[in-house]
Amino acid sequence: MVWIILYIIVWVALIASGIAPYDRFTWALEVSWVVGGLVLLPILSKRDVKITPIAKLLMFIHALVLIYGGLYTYARTPLGEYMREWFGFERNHYDRIGHFLQGFVPAILAREVLIRKNVINGRWWNHFLVFCICVAFSALFELIEFGAAVLFASGADSYLGSQGDIWDAQWDILFCSVGTIASLLILSPFHDRQIKKIIKHAED
Repeated sequence: MVWIILYIIVWVALIASGIAPYDRFTWALEVSWVVGGLVLLPILSKRDVKITPIAKLLMFIHALVLIYGGLYTYARTPLGEYMREWFGFERNHYDRIGHFLQGFVPAILAREVLIRKNVINGRWWNHFLVFCICVAFSALFELIEFGAAVLFASGADSYLGSQGDIWDAQWDILFCSVGTIASLLILSPFHDRQIKKIIKHAED
């Protein structure tokens, strides 16, 4: 029941954010990932694919972060402006949060698939492959931004959110990498227990 409520909350937040976003093109690009997840989850549920609670919770948090960024654009989020005022930053760093989570959340999703499908043996090899997957995804995302910049020129400025930083892509990949490592180090023990519980329940 809790997960149904969280699922509904994401839908409500998504619809509300689409009423009057700062830049509708940017909003559409940012929340497309959320829409994909909202469509995929019921399909997996119908196929009786069990997802660990920690993965579901992380997806819920990540969805709200993406929706919030899509509503204001990452360079103009109020939270980022508060952070700039509090810590004396030269720019709005909300996108750094987004890219940190771009590693932190997918790390658990990738880890869950690799472990439950027995793709690879060895804990550290598993960590290494998860890291590679997340960084590759981050690099792919930067290529998507590059493609948007080439196709839409200045129309994609809000989506890029680089704020004049020529090293923005590199910083984004770095924060994704840090998020991936942090997720693996902090959440792996909890994630392992939840995976074992699901596997045991399936076997009973």
